[in-house]
Amino acid sequence: MKGLRYIPLFMAALCGCSSQSGSKAEEATHVETPGRQAEPAVKAAPAFNADSAMTFLRRQVEAGPRVPGTAAHKATGDYLAATLRQLGADTVMEQHVEATAWNGDRLPLRNILARFSPESKGKRILLVAHWDSRPWADQEASDDKRRTPIEGANDGASGVAVLMEIARLLGLERSAEPVDILLTDGEDYGAPEGHDGDETTWCLGTQAWIAGGMPYDFSTQPRYAILLDMVGGRDARFHREVISDYMAKDVVDMAWNRAARLGLGDRFVNERGGTVVDDHLFLNRAGLPAIDIIESANPQTGSFNPTWHTHDDTADNIDPATLETVGTLIRSIVYDR
Repeated sequence: MKGLRYIPLFMAALCGCSSQSGSKAEEATHVETPGRQAEPAVKAAPAFNADSAMTFLRRQVEAGPRVPGTAAHKATGDYLAATLRQLGADTVMEQHVEATAWNGDRLPLRNILARFSPESKGKRILLVAHWDSRPWADQEASDDKRRTPIEGANDGASGVAVLMEIARLLGLERSAEPVDILLTDGEDYGAPEGHDGDETTWCLGTQAWIAGGMPYDFSTQPRYAILLDMVGGRDARFHREVISDYMAKDVVDMAWNRAARLGLGDRFVNERGGTVVDDHLFLNRAGLPAIDIIESANPQTGSFNPTWHTHDDTADNIDPATLETVGTLIRSIVYDR
């Protein structure tokens, strides 16, 4: 997961750029009222299921680190694409590209887009998470440990797990307005601290998708995008990420106000957190308003979750309650627009 950066020149550059769980839908009963015709049954939107999200998370990490070019990366990508089809996405599009990393590595990247009601002219939204994992544990103290890849349960798999659960719900009951789910690749191959390289060394898959994979024109572009990254930490609190607040404030307001109405205000803190180089930066630069829901003001570290870019970023350190908190908000946004 990209670095947390408080750098004025970076913001200046921006100025120049444009549990109640349920496994299936519930049905309301017919209502008989004297003197009135019975009202038809109405399907209720299904509830977000944290246990199901945890299953999606564990399935991602069980093959090993999802570093582009590895067998675990290919196997997990195959699983995600096939599962989105099985869950009922109307269309699953894959973009396969080769990108060059900051250090010269050639990376086979795979962006996966699942579309629900793709022909609809309604108010589409785009939900995003990166599915790759960091090839180096650069926050470890030991040199030997720093050279090996991380499991990436929180940094990558948690956001994907929430969106896979949202896809499952959409397969059970479509929302009134269309939804696209984008799983991006190559987000976490950016240059470590101390190496040359600007923010473009991160989010390689999103940059490639913008350059040649987006299936939108002016009339079909989503109203906005919501990125989920590191949304499974224990007792995580989500502050308003600075780039999001700067470039898509209305969307941040909508999300944080809704969280407060849902009783989630203790988890969605209505104060600014950190400035994070993440996929939403490049979506905003491409003209698509996008926000990042990410833990960026952890009280222990002052920035990201303590497991960030370490070998402690495992499924055992994921908090299902945090997944449920974020999933409940996204489910509400999807179904109650």
